[in-house]
Amino acid sequence: MSAPLHHLGVAELGRALRAKQVSSTELTQHLLARVAGAKDLGAFLHVDPDLALSRAAAADTRLAAGEAGALIGVPLAHKDIFVTRDMPTTAGSKMLAGYLSPFDATVVERLNAAGTISLGKLNCDEFAMGSANENSAFFPALNPWDRTRVPGGSSGGSAVAVAAGLVPATTGTDTGGSIRQPASFSGITGIKPTYGVCSRYGMIAFASSLDQAGVFARSAEDCALLLSAMSGFDERDATSVQQPPQDFAAQMLAVRDGATAAQPLKGLRIGLPKEFFPAALSADVNGAVRAGLAELEKLGATLVDVSLPRTELAIPVYYIIAPAEASSNLSRFDGVKFGHRAKSYGNLIDMYEKTRAEGFGAEVKRRIMIGSYVLSHGYYDAYYLQAQKLRRMIADDFQQAFQHCDLIAGPVAPTVAWKQGEGADDPVKAYLADIFTLPGSLAGLPGMSVPVGLGDGGMPVGLQLLGNYFKEGTLLHAAHALQQATDWHRQHPAGV
Repeated sequence: MSAPLHHLGVAELGRALRAKQVSSTELTQHLLARVAGAKDLGAFLHVDPDLALSRAAAADTRLAAGEAGALIGVPLAHKDIFVTRDMPTTAGSKMLAGYLSPFDATVVERLNAAGTISLGKLNCDEFAMGSANENSAFFPALNPWDRTRVPGGSSGGSAVAVAAGLVPATTGTDTGGSIRQPASFSGITGIKPTYGVCSRYGMIAFASSLDQAGVFARSAEDCALLLSAMSGFDERDATSVQQPPQDFAAQMLAVRDGATAAQPLKGLRIGLPKEFFPAALSADVNGAVRAGLAELEKLGATLVDVSLPRTELAIPVYYIIAPAEASSNLSRFDGVKFGHRAKSYGNLIDMYEKTRAEGFGAEVKRRIMIGSYVLSHGYYDAYYLQAQKLRRMIADDFQQAFQHCDLIAGPVAPTVAWKQGEGADDPVKAYLADIFTLPGSLAGLPGMSVPVGLGDGGMPVGLQLLGNYFKEGTLLHAAHALQQATDWHRQHPAGV
């Protein structure tokens, strides 16, 4: 291995482990040392070295016995929105400080069974509500490319941990862009699968009709390996799609009809919505995205113009539906059965009020109040019901576009990562930054962010790829071909 261990991806580490070039114990020790030395980045909320090393030793035993699983012995970490029985789960909130679940989330359970080694739990915006990881109740996560900037959110800690070389992969969740946007801001690869492909059982709910689990890693190949292990039907999740397990790595490597070694994407049609390239799109992001699209053309893809006319409605639609669902989901946090409870109160109602006032942060309270308002008598029809109708129309726009293309491409965000604290006094500014990710989320489509260059201040820029339902394999195929021809996914922040 010519590169340092922490520069290697999941696939490379898996091969090294199976070839006995390194043991899982050695690899885990190396990464634990890096985690301990990078506490200032704020990526981790909880680390358990003893548990990690115990599981690494068990993985080494499996490898010595000849087991050949692609993920056996590979370290990773989980967003602290997935419950774990052996580590605290807080969802980035004081409301759940110290909470220990009696069971593992399905995503965690499946990755454990595949032989991965969890080093700990990762920082996130409180209850996954945010675009900068500044809404964590404990401390913000910092972008390793520039520590004065945000890493994106809500899965900021997950993105930071991969970008900084603390672990080769992490889990995350994407409700309105919380995998794609941090992946773009942090210069790594991230994928959100079709809604229902990964079980939501054990994922602390924000907006149940939008929340979906996904992964961060260095490459499309790494994402494919992890997604294959995570996905599949789960009878414990009523929204889980009943389809057989998928081998996304095989789908990624499938050869297209008419493809050649020089043009592996020949015949692939990539739609460019005019609404994804507005005049307000920053020049640096536009330049990097256009360069990425030019590379896809060289690889044989054909770029076609399409339209998603209701793109601008995605923000008001999302910020009605998501808070409405949040207000319902978060009503369970009342101090009675689990979580924070106010120490001093007069009666039951007083206890509810003080507990929720103390336990929830400002952004969570804002969204609960918005959600309660749009669901209230007299406003439900005017706001929530209308938003649901528009949501269907946004999904229909995508289906119309997919009649002319196989994938849709564009920017992930209008700018590169902004400075810490810039959005503190203007939450709407952060909401507006989700304009390109929200439409795909509302439609339940799979999406990726793939690194395609650097913008202002040397900050990373990601290319967003969106596919039709259950077309993760096509997304991964296009991203993998791009990454075989370019090296943006192999770039690291200075000093990492």
